[in-house]
Amino acid sequence: MEKLIITCALTGAEIAKEDFPALPCSPEEIAVAAEEAAKAGAAMVHVHARDERNRPTQRAEVFAKIIELIRARTGVIVQVSTGGAAGMTPEERLSPVTLTGPLKPEMATLTTGTVNFGEEVFSNPAPVIEVFARRIVGAGIKPEIEVFDVGFVDNALRLVQKGLLQPPLHLNLVMGVPGGITGTPRNLLHLVESLPAGSTWSVAGIGRAQLPLGVTAVVLGGHVRVGFEDNIFYSRGLKATSNAQLVARVARVAAELGREVATPDEARRILGLA
Repeated sequence: MEKLIITCALTGAEIAKEDFPALPCSPEEIAVAAEEAAKAGAAMVHVHARDERNRPTQRAEVFAKIIELIRARTGVIVQVSTGGAAGMTPEERLSPVTLTGPLKPEMATLTTGTVNFGEEVFSNPAPVIEVFARRIVGAGIKPEIEVFDVGFVDNALRLVQKGLLQPPLHLNLVMGVPGGITGTPRNLLHLVESLPAGSTWSVAGIGRAQLPLGVTAVVLGGHVRVGFEDNIFYSRGLKATSNAQLVARVARVAAELGREVATPDEARRILGLA
């Protein structure tokens, strides 16, 4: 079984700083959180950005500052979000993939379907998905396919058939979002069995689904995403103190189960980035 890649989704776009003061929002706070997560075992960080008022932004210059500061502190893989936040246009959402040179991200998310997201709709019509695939791949950035339900896998395979994506794919199974697939081990098995041969995959369990799905993924040979974007609680009623605390728990569980945690360079080889 290959080594475990732990990804840390540091911030997200849904949680408000005033409701959860531990949330890293400024570029400096995000970079510190990334360094702490790396020391705890994360090989990759999934990055959203916030503006001066701690509100979600996709401005390239903010992402550039975050990436610069993270890379000054640690060698983790930097993956940028093209999901943005509700109401953003496709061009806004794609802004981070326009970065070039030493600030170019190694990976970017590519969501292959539309999903109800609580009371909002995360809209990704087929023509928009194709634009995102062309732009991400054309920039020399590896896409991570974001899967909120099983039909998203089929949509990704259509992109392969059209020549817009090249296998092997890397997919992140986002489970437990209200409106998406429920975060149960049974549903995780169903999604994993639906993936194309040769793919790599991780699971991002939302809220209380984070730990049981993460443990299941460790056993199944997949990879795991944790972090404040997906879950701010360490246990029932007890909020986590840092992203690193959530990373460290997965690393500890993996060690107990006899599975080694990948370094950033080992993760690059597993994902075909090196």
